[in-house]
Amino acid sequence: MFFTEDFIHYIWKFRLFDRESLQTTDGEKIEVFSAGLPNSDSGPDFHNARLRIGDTTWAGNVEIHINSSDWHKHKHTNDNAYRNVILHVVYRDDEPITLPDGRKLATLELRDRIAPELYQKYHHLIYGNQQFIPCEGSIKTVDDMTLRNWLTRVLVERLEKRAGTVVAALEKNKGDWEEIFYQFLAANFGFKTNALPFELMAKSLPQSILGKHKNNALQIEALIFGQAGMLEEDFKDDYPRSLKEEYHFLQKKYNLQPIEKHLWKFMRMRPQNFPTIRLAQFAALVVRSNHLFSKMIEIRDVAQLRELFTRLTINPYWDNHYRFDAESKPSSKSLGESSIDILLLNSFVLFLFCYGKHNQQEYFINRSLKLLEKLPAEENNIVTNFGLLGIKLGTAFDSQALLELKNGYCSQKKCLQCGIGNKILRMA
Repeated sequence: MFFTEDFIHYIWKFRLFDRESLQTTDGEKIEVFSAGLPNSDSGPDFHNARLRIGDTTWAGNVEIHINSSDWHKHKHTNDNAYRNVILHVVYRDDEPITLPDGRKLATLELRDRIAPELYQKYHHLIYGNQQFIPCEGSIKTVDDMTLRNWLTRVLVERLEKRAGTVVAALEKNKGDWEEIFYQFLAANFGFKTNALPFELMAKSLPQSILGKHKNNALQIEALIFGQAGMLEEDFKDDYPRSLKEEYHFLQKKYNLQPIEKHLWKFMRMRPQNFPTIRLAQFAALVVRSNHLFSKMIEIRDVAQLRELFTRLTINPYWDNHYRFDAESKPSSKSLGESSIDILLLNSFVLFLFCYGKHNQQEYFINRSLKLLEKLPAEENNIVTNFGLLGIKLGTAFDSQALLELKNGYCSQKKCLQCGIGNKILRMA
């Protein structure tokens, strides 16, 4: 047999071993009242286990190993953290363990107590030749309740992971939710390709400065394009020349330092997604809506949230331009529905969740999850492949959960820690 220590850990946690006439390697009867609580930190694998060994009832820790000799290999002998171990659970007892106080450590050997079919299922999941996920041949047999409950859990895990970056930024900005939301929204306007320069531009241009010019669209556009490093050239067209003139005045007034223009990427992009167009759209949003975070907290309807991004008044110059001084055929430069939904997903959903967690208000956490249920599922290879396996997809709630399932569990072969993997292993 070939397996990791996690497999024995899993067997003990769920008591998936033959418990008939359970006894230590010295022949003392064992009765398990509680397997204990898994320990994710350093120290013994399970805390607060309750057992009867022989005539004595014990409460303490349980340590898991493949071989009992691993106790010495892992240097537990003189580690005080392991002095309260009451049972050593191993696959193979190859060496008796004596504690520093002279007490022989009670050992339970599981070698002949694990059902062969359980091992075979485990081996197929972890070491099989699957192309996409370990359970691709059996996930469709899992009942819907188990699947939905686990997807909800991994979705919350995904949001909690992402919330960490928001909390860190919030601490640096003295708890200013409006400023942090503005920075994150700007980064998301860059989508994947230009997220970094968009974020740097927003950090170099505080929202407080933009607020002072909210009634002057040209100045807002000048500040945004100027801080993006886009106004350093000599232009032919009147519009960029006006922007440059405005920006030089405002730059001196606020002592602004633009980011480097070379950070922006244009190559292999559709002109509709050029950073110049995204910057123009972002400027239009700033002109139209100040204090977006406060508005997001108040708005409950997804249609109203989408309305914030629709029909933005983008400067007419961009009707027939994708770049400065380069005229093109007339075309609409409004944000598309899919782009708007991505912005809602990556900005609004995340911040509603973070705000609720930070302030311990379940109302906002629930609103973030409900908003995900109102947004369509994303289209990507991971989502498509899950669909081919028979997993029903309808909303961004589903697709976001499946992304976390794939990246956080399936790709790392963490089937033993996965609710779906657990169900498959324990199915008759």
